Amino acid sequence: MANSGDFNPITAAGYRDLQRKIAALEADRPEKIEILAEARAHGDLSENAEYSAAKRDLRHLESQLRFFNKQLQYAKVVDPTNNDVVELGKWVTVTFMDDDDQDTYQLVGTQEADLDAGKITRVSPLGRALLGHHPGDTVTIQAPNANYDVRIVTVSLTAPE
Repeated sequence: MANSGDFNPITAAGYRDLQRKIAALEADRPEKIEILAEARAHGDLSENAEYSAAKRDLRHLESQLRFFNKQLQYAKVVDPTNNDVVELGKWVTVTFMDDDDQDTYQLVGTQEADLDAGKITRVSPLGRALLGHHPGDTVTIQAPNANYDVRIVTVSLTAPE
């Protein structure tokens, strides 16, 4: 039996996203199998590019399914508490002290990270430094190339408008 250290924290939205990805792949699977069967029926498999491509596509789909199912198997949904402590699932607005630039991020599980959507992982240098802090705190981020400071402006359960 796995212990709690073997699980990956994830937000409820991230868990639902994994379920959607799996459902989409499972829906595509019969079509990929049918394409492979049609290509196989065309004769000599050693020189059948259509068969090779269909086989590769099905293998890729099966690989993705295994990957997402493992992520789901080891995922542990974490519900953030309604307080002002930075934790997984919460939105955090920070001010970068070196240039007074302000950005908002949501702390998410590693498999959910998407910087374009403002989602940073809890194990990134910024995410790791912010965890457990409150609005008004200034924290030092130890990044690979340089250290920098940010001040936490707000912490909330929902994305700011």
